[in-house]
Amino acid sequence: MAVSTPRERMNVAILAASQALFLMTAVTVMTLSGMVGQQLTPSPALATLPIALMQVGTLVATFPASMLMKRIGRRTGFMLGAGGGGVTGAALAAYGIAESSFLLFNLGNLLLGVYQAFAMYYRFAAADCASASFRSRAISLVLAGGVIAAILGPINANHGQLLWGAHPEAGPYLILVGLTLIATLLVGGLRVPPASEPGAAEPQRDLGQIARQGAFRVALIAAAIGYAVMILVMTATPLAMQQAGYSMGDAALVMQWHVLGMFAPSFFTGTLIARFGVLNILLTGGLLLALSATVAISGQAVPQYWLALLLLGVGWNFLFIGGSTLLTQTHTPAERGKVQGLNDLVIFSLVAFGSLMAGALLHHLGWIGLNLSVLPFVLITLLATSWLRFGAPAEPRPVERAG
Repeated sequence: MAVSTPRERMNVAILAASQALFLMTAVTVMTLSGMVGQQLTPSPALATLPIALMQVGTLVATFPASMLMKRIGRRTGFMLGAGGGGVTGAALAAYGIAESSFLLFNLGNLLLGVYQAFAMYYRFAAADCASASFRSRAISLVLAGGVIAAILGPINANHGQLLWGAHPEAGPYLILVGLTLIATLLVGGLRVPPASEPGAAEPQRDLGQIARQGAFRVALIAAAIGYAVMILVMTATPLAMQQAGYSMGDAALVMQWHVLGMFAPSFFTGTLIARFGVLNILLTGGLLLALSATVAISGQAVPQYWLALLLLGVGWNFLFIGGSTLLTQTHTPAERGKVQGLNDLVIFSLVAFGSLMAGALLHHLGWIGLNLSVLPFVLITLLATSWLRFGAPAEPRPVERAG
């Protein structure tokens, strides 16, 4: 059973609340930015460019963010990300809508991606602050903050448009300015134990040696492909539903259940990993993604969108939490900055590509073709995980060696 200290629980509570605020921002962007992009650009294939640029911002900033926090600490880095990227990005996006400027709107989404780059390390901060027995549970509980975002994010995207009558789509982004200000103050209360602060003078292996570990490769493949497939289908869903004649309320409902599927399992994913093993959870996550695509291919009624996106969310949860947990077993504390940075750099390279391709694939292949296109990548995840689960030789765990 996972045992935690009061400090660990307080850190996890702060990180979970910060995660919820960040994910409300992300859900709003995912729900609205494609539709706003479609209004601001004449080319349907570029409708999801703002969402893609958010992922590009994350891609560009993720490795520098990790290395910067190794120098200045998690708390200061998180405040910088929420204040500099979140507040500024949301304000620019709202201003871009008011001025009908596709350029300014894209720039705002790009800066929101910088916020995302820092926020993606909330889960690793929880792992760094937790004992070995509490680690997977801590990661899960932080990601469980997304349950609040699942409820409030789509509500903000839908009803936040009442805030500014002259420019309704800008209203939700103005609300995000306030939320990111709150997030900046909240992460200032984080108290990271000294052992997790930068400055550990332990010997380190080079990235090539670390990357040759089978566990590292599977952790990266599972998290990266799971995230890229999820973001591709998620980004395309509001546009596909709009093209099929459904209302913004219908799309918001489907997105709400999708985000619930992404984060509600986090309350027990860590427990499932501890009981059944991380590789079995990764295999289950891959199978859920395949089932999601199968449901999506079967038709375009609202219940089919709903079930496909719900399964997509749960599959992502198992792959992302499982991959993040497995990654912590491949590096020492002194190596975590570069390993976590490389991990998220690769993940968001694929995520940026997936979100950029969502509009083009939907335009050229349609909803069914888009879902068929993800199945080969899901198969790669299943094969890699099966190899590590059933056929790969055992490897020592650097974290355990490091004590």
